[in-house]
Amino acid sequence: MSQNGQADKIRGTARTMVILAWVSGLLFATWLFQQILDDRYNPNANLDMHISAEGVREVVLQRNVQGHYVADGAINGRVVTFLLDTGATDVALPEGLAQRLGLPRLQRAISQTANGAVPVWRTRLERVQLGSIELRNVRATIVPSLGDDAAVLLGMSFLKHLEMVQRDGTLTLRQQG
Repeated sequence: MSQNGQADKIRGTARTMVILAWVSGLLFATWLFQQILDDRYNPNANLDMHISAEGVREVVLQRNVQGHYVADGAINGRVVTFLLDTGATDVALPEGLAQRLGLPRLQRAISQTANGAVPVWRTRLERVQLGSIELRNVRATIVPSLGDDAAVLLGMSFLKHLEMVQRDGTLTLRQQG
């Protein structure tokens, strides 16, 4: 191989390495930016929780940048993202999630939402967990009009069993033992 051929090969390899470095850098920056956005939307991925000697279970939530309380939890053992909604009568979940959880459609109903009346299905959740707080046999609604990527609305059928104290951008939830 001539010297020009070797130089061309080296330049081609160098060009490929520079392109790979740029692509890797862009992928890393995209991943990092997505992590920042996720943390701003859900600052409660790692919940601050306590269980007192008297058996009182406590979870402390941080408000997100939009002023909402969003936290990871579980329904029937499957991890979900909750949006606490004191204006929602029941726990409300998207139809796709309800199907993945194998939830029964017990009764058809109509719910009044901010966007008007929507058809829903009543169901029961065997177990709902938010950190160390756990409730069983929780009333819920399956809302077909919610997008599959929507957070589960953690409504009053869950929250009414807890003491809630809001102060300085935090919400403390307590469940008596």
